[in-house]
Amino acid sequence: MKHSKVGSVMTMEVVRATYGTTFKEVARLLREHRISGLPVVDEDDKVIGVISETDLMTHQARLPDPYEPKKRFRLADLAPAARRQAAKAKARTAGQLMSEPPVTVHADNTIVEAARTMAQHRVERRPVLDEGGRLAGIDTRRDLLQVFLRPDAEIRREVIDEVLVRALWLAPRSVDVAVTDGVVTLAGQMERKS
Repeated sequence: MKHSKVGSVMTMEVVRATYGTTFKEVARLLREHRISGLPVVDEDDKVIGVISETDLMTHQARLPDPYEPKKRFRLADLAPAARRQAAKAKARTAGQLMSEPPVTVHADNTIVEAARTMAQHRVERRPVLDEGGRLAGIDTRRDLLQVFLRPDAEIRREVIDEVLVRALWLAPRSVDVAVTDGVVTLAGQMERKS
């Protein structure tokens, strides 16, 4: 079915950063394009990380307050997550600020697979890769929700064509197909149970 692949709903024009893109330039790109995150790519357009508004906020929140007394050493500061947060506070470039490894998806993955991994990893956007592993686009939660906005008549035509005719090799009118608010109902009787 034509809307079942990530490549059919992804955004193809992607705002991106490179490892050396400055913190200020990343903030400008996010504001100017009204986006909440972007991929970081290497010279071969392979995705090496992702930066979100949360990464920028973490950077700002972790900067020391010059008027606050120095904090004492705590054992919790040695934990890997604490060390990553401290490194982000000192970040000056996209490469130092990005979250890695990036959670990506391939253009030929199904929308169902994409939605599951997006929920599993709790991400709002993901770089979409082509067959060569290079950046081809980006998908967001909003992109994946587009499939729910298709008109009932379009869904009905697609079920008849893709399921009845092409997959089951049935005549288009051998099964009654009704679609109401995106819910497909099939009614009728088949010649064989198989």
